[in-house]
Formats: sequence, C-alpha cells, structure tokens
Amino acid sequence: MYRSTLRNNRIMLNELKIKLTIANRVYPLTIKEHQEASLRNSAKKIQATIKKLEESYAVQDKQDVLAMCSLQYAAKIEQQNHADLNASQNEELNDKIASMIALINVHMAAY
Repeated sequence: MYRSTLRNNRIMLNELKIKLTIANRVYPLTIKEHQEASLRNSAKKIQATIKKLEESYAVQDKQDVLAMCSLQYAAKIEQQNHADLNASQNEELNDKIASMIALINVHMAAY
C-alpha cells in the first residue's frame, strides 16, 4: 500500500491541473509540467483564430467557428507535412546526385 501511494505521489508531482478556456468553455486538464506552456500558447492561438473568424464572417454558432478553426489548423499541418516530404525527397535526390558526381569524378580521374 505504501509503495502504491509513494508511486502515485511521484507521478502527481510531475502533473499540473490547469483550466483552459476555448470558445467560452472551460476545459480542466491534468497535464505534465512541460506541456503547460505549449498548451496555453495553443489555446491563445485558437482563441485568436476564433476571434478573427467571428470578425470576418457572420457566424452565430460556435461549433461552426470551431470547425473552421480546426480546418485551418489541419490544413496548415497538411501543408507542413507536404513541405517536409518534399524537403526529404529533395535531400535524398541531392545525396544521389552528389554520389553520382563523385563516381563520375573517380572514373574521370582514372582516364
């Protein structure tokens, strides 16, 4: 029993209970300490996006605004993944070209 309590206390030391407000709703969360800053920043960005969408469009329903916000963030992630894939493919292609140039230089030096 003592070990279980001690282990639970150690686990709880690394956790925080915070509340984030998104779209006028409060979300209580239990998180790891290192997650707090990024979650709070994310909530602020979501709130800013919601405000911008509400100002730009005549939207009455918060769910519509949240759906539009989610779509924007998902599209950004998709674009970033696509850019990362292209960068990875370009790096791979550059490595192959460099290898081929080195091979050509070796053969040219032999003549």
